[in-house]
Amino acid sequence: MKHVFKQGTNLDAPTLLLLHGTGGDENDLLPLGQRIAPEASVLSVRGNVLENGMPRFFRRLAEGVFDEEDLIFRTKELNDFLDQAALEYQFDRDNLVAVGYSNGANIAGSLLFHYADALKGAILYHPMVPRRGIPLPDLTGVPIFIGAGTNDPICSPQETEELSHLLKGAGASVALQWANYGHQLTATEVNASAEWFRDVFGLA
Repeated sequence: MKHVFKQGTNLDAPTLLLLHGTGGDENDLLPLGQRIAPEASVLSVRGNVLENGMPRFFRRLAEGVFDEEDLIFRTKELNDFLDQAALEYQFDRDNLVAVGYSNGANIAGSLLFHYADALKGAILYHPMVPRRGIPLPDLTGVPIFIGAGTNDPICSPQETEELSHLLKGAGASVALQWANYGHQLTATEVNASAEWFRDVFGLA
């Protein structure tokens, strides 16, 4: 998978896995990574699927309707890539925190839904429920920040609450941040997630 890796100055800090939204690429969220944890190493990945020329992490059948078969395949593809990248770049595979927006948040959520210990934690901006009707792995103690908009036309508040409920039911520790906006990523939620990250992972 096309990607950028940047070695951080604090090797004890979690490595940030940056996952862009539809139409983004591996450079889009680098400033966001700097804002959240400037001393952390960063692995920023580009999705392998194209939708009308726009990179995504998995196919969808329509707005808000995921191609589940492709989602499962692409989630495994990403998980396998992370195993390989950890060996190549010598970062701790067990100390990886995903930071995803929209489609990137959905593939990060899918990692949590399908693979135990895939992520040490996650910051999910405007995520949807990746799959329904499946048992989740044990996520006991996994910290997850969800940034959501009360007026989000793509991800309704009900969907956000459902995702939070499912993650909590699997044992995750979920912090839910609401803003009176739509689907866009706002400074308010970025600042809140950066503060959350520092508190949860003990960074100054």
